[in-house]
Amino acid sequence: MNYILFDDSREKLLPLTFTRPVCDLRIGILTIREKWEFYLKRTISTLTEDYLSVKFPLVLASENTFINGSVCPSADLVAAIGTLKEGDRLIKDGKLLAAKVGKDVSDFTKVTVGGKEFRGEILSVVNPWDIFSKNGEAIEADFQLLTDGRTSAKLSESNTVIGNGIIFLEEGAKAAACIFNTSSGSIYLGKNSEVMEGSIIRGPFALCEGSQVKMGAKVYGPTTVGPESRIGGEVNNSVIIGYSNKGHDGFLGNSVLGEWCNLGADTNNSNLKNNYDEVRVWSYETERFANTGLQFCGLIMGDHSKSGINTMFNTGTVVGVSSNVFGSGFPRTFIPSFQWGGAAGFTEYNSEKAFATADRVMQRRGKKFDDTEKAILSSVFDLTQRFRN
Repeated sequence: MNYILFDDSREKLLPLTFTRPVCDLRIGILTIREKWEFYLKRTISTLTEDYLSVKFPLVLASENTFINGSVCPSADLVAAIGTLKEGDRLIKDGKLLAAKVGKDVSDFTKVTVGGKEFRGEILSVVNPWDIFSKNGEAIEADFQLLTDGRTSAKLSESNTVIGNGIIFLEEGAKAAACIFNTSSGSIYLGKNSEVMEGSIIRGPFALCEGSQVKMGAKVYGPTTVGPESRIGGEVNNSVIIGYSNKGHDGFLGNSVLGEWCNLGADTNNSNLKNNYDEVRVWSYETERFANTGLQFCGLIMGDHSKSGINTMFNTGTVVGVSSNVFGSGFPRTFIPSFQWGGAAGFTEYNSEKAFATADRVMQRRGKKFDDTEKAILSSVFDLTQRFRN
């Protein structure tokens, strides 16, 4: 069987989905795509936006099962999808979870024969803030998935462990003279990751492959640090998708950072309004500010964006792709893509200069800013022009 993950809730999840399919968002330890590939034991392709399809191509076969890329798998859901026959679809409260079709995939969402209601619970990502608010549940599910039947690498006796929970170290993971509190959740240290001395970490926590926690950091779960990333200072209930740095003192709370982001020293975000009111954030879907239903909500930052030293982000700030924010004072709470400036005002960030920066940044992690990456950012530049105007 050929499986394909399709985008759902994409506009709601912008700016994080400007540069990736929905299934490549990270929640828990793994991305949604990685979770499905783990369960199904095969590589899965994607049905996404045309400008993303060169990097994330669609692969079709004589029989195809389309799966909602915003939904995380579970054993019950995988089993239910396995019972589908051609023309069947699986739904949950009106949400399409999966559809099985033959060679004609022109509009798989309209298959109606044998529709089945899934009775189990699902974990899905519909809004950007779902990524951090549901991250604890996702970490624990991924932790069980990745560690079941395996033995952890040895944790140095120089560390202090509190609680009866589990710490699991992959090969090459290092930690020394740190405090780990597992009372509220599991702690996962990925391959070749490092927690430097003096750090204090409270689970649930996931440090992915090749990432670092800098000396003396304070981390409150549920928090995920994606691959090849750096964190320091104070971090609370946040998700870094990967390849990004928050390497210095400063506070990051109830937030999501994309890839190739960098927060300058002493960058801080507010995650609670002074009047304790519900936080509202910019919605690309409605092009207005939307209620989150949350009292705590911090920063949502798209790929390739940066902040200068001492930058302050107000509660519920949304920063687009490839923007540079700096200077004193609080900038506005919606910063479109390819912007340059801060509280004193913004100008358009020249796309060629932005591409040159992306090239240098990606080279530092052994990645290449090739024509495909450039074409994606060029498309984002064009798609977001009206927001800058």
